[in-house]
Amino acid sequence: MTLTTMNTTQTFQDTPLVIGSRPFTSRLLVGTGKYKDLAQTGAAVAMSGAEIVTVAIRRTNIGQTPNEPNLLDMLPPDRYTILPNTAGCFDAQSAIRTCMLARELLNGHNLVKLEVLGDTKTLYPNMVETLQAARVLIDDGFDVMVYCSDDPIMAKALEDMGCVAIMPLGSLIGSGLGLTNPHNIRLILAEAKVPVLVDAGVGTASDAAIAMELGCAGVLMNTAIAAARDPVLMASAMRKAVQAGREAFLAGRMPSKSYAQASSPETGYFFK
Repeated sequence: MTLTTMNTTQTFQDTPLVIGSRPFTSRLLVGTGKYKDLAQTGAAVAMSGAEIVTVAIRRTNIGQTPNEPNLLDMLPPDRYTILPNTAGCFDAQSAIRTCMLARELLNGHNLVKLEVLGDTKTLYPNMVETLQAARVLIDDGFDVMVYCSDDPIMAKALEDMGCVAIMPLGSLIGSGLGLTNPHNIRLILAEAKVPVLVDAGVGTASDAAIAMELGCAGVLMNTAIAAARDPVLMASAMRKAVQAGREAFLAGRMPSKSYAQASSPETGYFFK
């Protein structure tokens, strides 16, 4: 990434996002649902610059139905890291079976996104079932990225269990409400030693930037791009927002003050 000013050009080299043992350059992860067709899916994903692409195994064909369009023809695994997710699972056992199916379809691929939902109205995570599924999957050799509530105690328990990334919701899935509880995200970040990525609730580019400015390692989104009036253009905006938020976090923001402070010196006036 090259930063250009009026007088100088500097090259900013960020450290990679490391999930498990896998390094990634992009800190934006995107989903593949809700687009009007596979062509739009491919165009939006390409514009986002994402390297990790989530796929709902229970809802998307990646080879389990041979005579139907295959998402992997548009998003080939040699170009993207396919992240199977357990969207649509409401208990630990169905989530575990879904991950095992994904591993079989993807030739032993063991990186998965675990989400176990509590109900159809809020799609809030069922943390009891999530903890149960995470334990079984980790013991079976999966690298588990886990969607969870923004509870710092639960997040720490999942990390201690061996999850390779913690993914607290910013707000309800598909709501577009943004980060409704940034304080809890900060609490999770303060204790985590694995990547923390905001998952769910992002509505527009400023939401993604805020998540990154908090210090999150990345952001995962689907509806915010797919449901935009122009998904490909929104994918471009999200790419830039994640980059800007990351740079702002690394640069370190100025201290907040409750009073004014002149931006120019108050001594050494040329005229009095």
